[in-house]
Amino acid sequence: MKLLKRFMLFIQGFFIFNILWYILSLLVNMNVLPKPTEIYFGRNPLYEDKLYLHIGASLYRIFAALSLSLVLGLIIGLLMAYSSPCSKILNPLVYFTYPIPKTALLPVVMLVFGLGNDSKIILLVFILIFHTIISVRDGVLNISAETLYPLKSLGASNLQLFKHVLFPAILPELLTNTRLSIGTALSILFFAEAYGTSYGIGYYILDAWTRINYIDMYTGILAISLLGFFLFFTIDVIEEKTCKWKTKDSQS
Repeated sequence: MKLLKRFMLFIQGFFIFNILWYILSLLVNMNVLPKPTEIYFGRNPLYEDKLYLHIGASLYRIFAALSLSLVLGLIIGLLMAYSSPCSKILNPLVYFTYPIPKTALLPVVMLVFGLGNDSKIILLVFILIFHTIISVRDGVLNISAETLYPLKSLGASNLQLFKHVLFPAILPELLTNTRLSIGTALSILFFAEAYGTSYGIGYYILDAWTRINYIDMYTGILAISLLGFFLFFTIDVIEEKTCKWKTKDSQS
């Protein structure tokens, strides 16, 4: 029911956005801002321009970067929360490197890892991993020791504590972090795909822009927006299935 409400909210926003877009295009009356009907009812770029290949390439890079950042961020965050020596080393390092604009490292990453998928995925990981590290570390540290002591006294192992207490406790925060990471990944990917690639939504949009093909450009913008919504909605579905206690709390 909650997912249906969110989906209907998206549909409402989509219609309102397109109405405003249509009115603005009439007021501007320039080729640079075509009507939404020209985008939706024109030619079919999904197959004519093989737009699905660009979407697939971007989706692969985002999925790979999110997976790596979640796994590595989970490990590093747990080390910082549970190991004092690791925290003394990693905490200053994270604090120092977090504010550095990672997009400035794109030339270095491309020189080291080449112009292919690896450099784009690694750049995304450099950016996304910090959100995961901080959310995992803070989520674990916020769990009171009084919650764990009775379970330890009953003989629960560290693996059992992680599986039944720690991971469920930090999972909602991880999913929220993943939502934020998706928006960040799409933004950075648009920039990263401008270099050394022939496939990706970012490349498709910039290529259309340089060719002064505004119809294709707006088609790419819509595609990357819908891709973002699809990924957001996927996280909502995962949260609905795995964090049922949170759903009950929000409904009560």
